[in-house]
Amino acid sequence: MNKKNPLVTLLGNEKWQWLSIPIFAVLLSILAGSIVILLMGKNPLTAYLSILQGAGWIPKANYAGGTGMLTDFTSFLDALAPMIFAALAVTVGFRAGLFNIGIAGQMLLAGFFATLFVGYSDLPWYLAKPLVILIAITVGGLAAGFVGYLKHRFNISEVVSTIMLNYMIAYVTSYYIKTYFVNPVSRQSEYIQPAASLTLKNLRIAGIRVDLPIGIFLAILAALFVYYLLYKTRLGFEIKAVGANKQAAEYAGISIGRTIVIAMMISGALAGLAGATFYLGHYASMQPGVLAGLGYNAIATSLLGNNHPLGVLLASALITTLDKGATYMSSRVGVVQEISGVITSLILLFSATGTYIRYRISRKRQEQKEKQEQNHPEGGEEA
Repeated sequence: MNKKNPLVTLLGNEKWQWLSIPIFAVLLSILAGSIVILLMGKNPLTAYLSILQGAGWIPKANYAGGTGMLTDFTSFLDALAPMIFAALAVTVGFRAGLFNIGIAGQMLLAGFFATLFVGYSDLPWYLAKPLVILIAITVGGLAAGFVGYLKHRFNISEVVSTIMLNYMIAYVTSYYIKTYFVNPVSRQSEYIQPAASLTLKNLRIAGIRVDLPIGIFLAILAALFVYYLLYKTRLGFEIKAVGANKQAAEYAGISIGRTIVIAMMISGALAGLAGATFYLGHYASMQPGVLAGLGYNAIATSLLGNNHPLGVLLASALITTLDKGATYMSSRVGVVQEISGVITSLILLFSATGTYIRYRISRKRQEQKEKQEQNHPEGGEEA
């Protein structure tokens, strides 16, 4: 009687590998992170619990006046929204075989134009908020679509062009912010009008102060939209076909150039929404000359989510939890805040081995099948 490897059984279902393998990688990284924390002489369980407390998943021992667990959780959701948008932007690009490393620049450009035209206006909220979203989608889509056009028309690497555009966007926006609407005290742009903000600041719910992000609802809808686009539509099939094999896709009659430009425009539109929720939501201002690190973290987050829209939701929640809980872990347990970055790096390191894990699981399954055929050459039943 052949004994089945439980790990192969658990991870071998190809239908669920988009979820099971990243979870397995996360568990390995948590174990590795625990060893690092133990070497520092701290309790890993206490450290991980403090991260969850800092992100608002579980209650703290005490809170400052007017705040509570809901305050921390809505702050977590406020930071989660742009991460989801940015990681989805990376995912769409990856599926088309494109590496959109310009997410940070597209975020900044979309946030800049939305701030410039709406953020400082006197428009009522029912006009200002939809306009912020519309401008962000348009600007982000056009910026990334230009990169897609350069890729198609002149075969210019999207990595090179997006890196160059990132710097150009950072310098040009920095000039205008410092020249026209910089705050002399904070040295950042002036705060936007509350009517244009995608985060409802300083609300009171059951006497507890919260910042309620509108963007989190939009981000979840965007993830469902990208899932439907990639797996239920002809355009999604064409995007994945071009990403898998351009020659085969062209032979099948798919327009490579059109698909590349459209995929990059969708990616840029999502990056624009990330910029809107980041600059006109989470922070409500812009720091001149600085590209948001979130734009680069989104690349790793998408990889952790196995480039699957639903996996991106879970991966974004995990990475944002580690980021938001790091400060409280540092003050509560005495573990330096940078350890959360180490744990995040370990998660991404293990998740990067997903292809290798999938290969090893496939080999093990094949070996089990071959042994079964040797033991029962005529297809007889096992004893």
